[in-house]
Amino acid sequence: MQNYYTTANIAKIIGIHPNTVRLYESLGLITKPERKQNGYRIFTNLHIEQLKIARLAFEVEILQNGLRKLAVKIIKTCAECNYTEAISLTLRYLEQVQEERKSAEKAIKIVEQIIDGKSEAPQQICMTRKEAADYLNVTIDTLRNWEMNGLITIKRKKNGYRVYTEQDLQHLTIINSLRCANYSLSAILRMLSTLSVNPEANIREAIDTSDNYDDIITACDNLLTSLNHAENNGKEILILLTNLNSVTKT
Repeated sequence: MQNYYTTANIAKIIGIHPNTVRLYESLGLITKPERKQNGYRIFTNLHIEQLKIARLAFEVEILQNGLRKLAVKIIKTCAECNYTEAISLTLRYLEQVQEERKSAEKAIKIVEQIIDGKSEAPQQICMTRKEAADYLNVTIDTLRNWEMNGLITIKRKKNGYRVYTEQDLQHLTIINSLRCANYSLSAILRMLSTLSVNPEANIREAIDTSDNYDDIITACDNLLTSLNHAENNGKEILILLTNLNSVTKT
């Protein structure tokens, strides 16, 4: 049975302000509702489901590596009632969340080894900038930006081409996770600078400044918590989209 709702009704059901409903409509995050002759909007059950999906997608502040943009794309594709494509995008979102989680877990392991003084001997790995970017799941511009900001110095061959070693990749893995956890470039630079002077320096003390930054392990743990939250919400979104898709086919 199809039900109809006013802006105030649907806002109350979802638990948001009526202006938020209007904002979502203006941004193309929900299907544009029909209007009565007096101009009042007419919302349906479809809008409730779309708003649920949008709220789930925006609930977690995951900004790294295009996840936020992908979440917005899922919502807008759902608003266009293209559920098959929205489902495909959600599966890609979940896959990327899992990759980010692996990266964060790897960063924790690397840092714990540095803290305990048990760093494994670096392997003889040589990668180009593109290969390193693909390995870390970041853009070439991101690597260039980190190098320009002094976070890492990459050696070059005689022909001028950069060569990324295993140690470089370990440092970049830490940098990537800290950036995802919203560490500032200056905080990361302080930590890496201290380690470059004294490889046995306590990494917690190196980054623990008067600005009250959390230590790296805590930051990565918090990132993992957010990623787990994002994965759970993504699975809920997938269920909602699958239900919408099945309804349109009946």
